[in-house]
Amino acid sequence: MSALAYDGLAMAGRQLRRVRNNPGLAVLTQLMPVNMLLFFGYVFGSALTVSGREYRSFLVPGLLVATAAGGLMTGMFQAAQDTHRGVTDRLRTMPVSRAAVPLGQAAADLVVTSAGTVPLLLTGLAVGWRVEGSAAGAAGAVALLLFFRFACTCAGILLGLLSRSEEAAGLLGSASFVLPLLSNAYIPTDRLPGWLRTLAEWNPISALTTALRSLFGNAPVPDGAAWPVAHPVAGSLAWCLLLTAVFLPLAVRRYARAE
Repeated sequence: MSALAYDGLAMAGRQLRRVRNNPGLAVLTQLMPVNMLLFFGYVFGSALTVSGREYRSFLVPGLLVATAAGGLMTGMFQAAQDTHRGVTDRLRTMPVSRAAVPLGQAAADLVVTSAGTVPLLLTGLAVGWRVEGSAAGAAGAVALLLFFRFACTCAGILLGLLSRSEEAAGLLGSASFVLPLLSNAYIPTDRLPGWLRTLAEWNPISALTTALRSLFGNAPVPDGAAWPVAHPVAGSLAWCLLLTAVFLPLAVRRYARAE
């Protein structure tokens, strides 16, 4: 086993123990999307209409993507904690691969996210959502979802390493909650004003949400949308590759550079 793989597994194990030692936060994080599904699905769902579709089936893929985008906040907060509590400096003094620390954090986050997605999927099935496409399409949707979570976590790790304090990272991370609101995760974008629709459709969350709805067989690809939404699988892959290619090397470089 290479040094990077060995060190990465060690760092991932550290992050998983961190989650185990703070179970309340993990449970709260996992229950929040379920609460949002019930709230949006039954409170707002009675007032919102989606042409030819039941709103809760429309909503579940959007919430899955919004949860994946939460990797931005989680990565930011955990990296900021390590940075401002001296953990990062201690790790820099150890014979550990510099790339292993960000990669281990992102890998552990994928494990936690995979487990945390199960309650949301079960709740979605309970309220009427179904996988109406093929098994291969559903597997592709899950793979895209995890790839997007990884990319968002990498971006969050870099921002956490750059943060001036834990409080600043927490505030900036909380502000990321608005990103799904500027997308098609909760509402269709075809009724938005022109400039706002363009902004929403170039949001990576919109491309991934459309890809999941298509791969799960819940909704067709909308006509007349911007390129990432009109070609959602290709658009999602392009966004994920771009975010990972930009933020992962920068996170490794920032981690390796002592202040």
